[in-house]
Amino acid sequence: MGLLVQKYGGTSIGTAERLLNVAKIVASFLDQGERVAVVLSAMSSQVKLEGTTSRLVAASQAAIEHGAYYKIIDQLEERHLATIDEAINDRAIRDQVKEDVDAKFHKLKSFLDAIGVIGEISPRSMDVIIGMGEKLSARIFTAVLNDQGIDAVYCNLEDIVEPGYTEVNNEFCVHLQKRLAKFVEDAGSQVPVFTGFIGSVPGGILKSIGRGYTDFTAALVAAGAGAKELQIWKEVDGIFSTDPRKVKAAKVLSSITPEEALELTYYGSEVIHPFTMEQVSRAGVPVRIKNTFAPEGQGTFIDPRAKADPKQNKPTAVTVKRNVTVLNVYSNRMLMAYGFMSRVFEILGRYEIIIDLIATSEVNISMTIDDTTRLDEATQELEKLGRVSVNRQMAILSLVGQGMRNQHGVSGEMFTRLAQAGVNIELISQGASEINISCAIDDEHSDKALKAVHEMLES
Repeated sequence: MGLLVQKYGGTSIGTAERLLNVAKIVASFLDQGERVAVVLSAMSSQVKLEGTTSRLVAASQAAIEHGAYYKIIDQLEERHLATIDEAINDRAIRDQVKEDVDAKFHKLKSFLDAIGVIGEISPRSMDVIIGMGEKLSARIFTAVLNDQGIDAVYCNLEDIVEPGYTEVNNEFCVHLQKRLAKFVEDAGSQVPVFTGFIGSVPGGILKSIGRGYTDFTAALVAAGAGAKELQIWKEVDGIFSTDPRKVKAAKVLSSITPEEALELTYYGSEVIHPFTMEQVSRAGVPVRIKNTFAPEGQGTFIDPRAKADPKQNKPTAVTVKRNVTVLNVYSNRMLMAYGFMSRVFEILGRYEIIIDLIATSEVNISMTIDDTTRLDEATQELEKLGRVSVNRQMAILSLVGQGMRNQHGVSGEMFTRLAQAGVNIELISQGASEINISCAIDDEHSDKALKAVHEMLES
């Protein structure tokens, strides 16, 4: 009997009704004789800014600015307590979890009071604040399962990271996998309910891992425990050939390779955290994306052991990453100039600016970036090397597919279709893996570009 690790996103557990729905899903797998471990995000609504994590970030900023952070916390507590009342019938279980939740919010207010006095917040302190969301959802869901007659145990991971690590690298991940495997082992026949939050990580969890850190935690659990499958439950049927909200012909992909999943995720399809595939692929654990609100669907299967079909000669999907900026550096000094590009990258690195795409000519470097927080500072230094231009409100359009390796003329057809649709291309880049062709275009043309290129998948 293998282990299924199930990760549920914030929208999947955002209300009492949805928590009960997830409990039914867990119960259905247990009835089939499966072992199940659960990893949870913080409770959320359909609007990300209204989710628990976003509200906690807002409360921390309000504390620094001496704003009304108590109001934000009170609203969050009211929402969580109301959810408990609606989802749990057993009075003893309900009273106990409400007491635990109240204590957590009391502790959080005291912590924010201290932040207000200091007037600043460190990455470690921010980790403590945002981690409250996952601790609340995991504790409440454990009680929901208990109320439904399922023996479950709450697993708080806030202290799982031992001191001494300076970066999120392979050594760090292997260490966490071993510790998480012990949690699963100790749970025995119980269902372990993990907080998606793993405590303070080197550099802070938002900066080092990002907002999708609960996917990463689930991958570590699955890899460490040798799960037979990692299931990521969301509010979509799986990974689509493109954005179904923009292109009616978009279809759910029954299966894709890990490489394709990584490319699609990095370039706009917010389906799975990039670090997730790295962990499970190394461990040989397959991933399945499923819809919490339509659990009967098969979803999208990602098997790291599967090999690409040599007969597949078409791209798999097209995606777009919006709201990016194109940075151009022009200089005749690039000609025969040793180390010119390294100087450009050194400046960008110093201001923590990450590059997505890059294209070069004899006198020009063009790059796309999505975080422009410190771009103005970097630009002042780059202007010492040459003329700099910045084009904002751009987008990255990416055509992805293993089959592109076996097919000639894919890029030519892609660019022809874009030209016919009246879409101008600012920058072109093709990855060394030959499964991704990307270009920068005006963001206002993104929708028609998606439709035009997606027609290549339909023919």
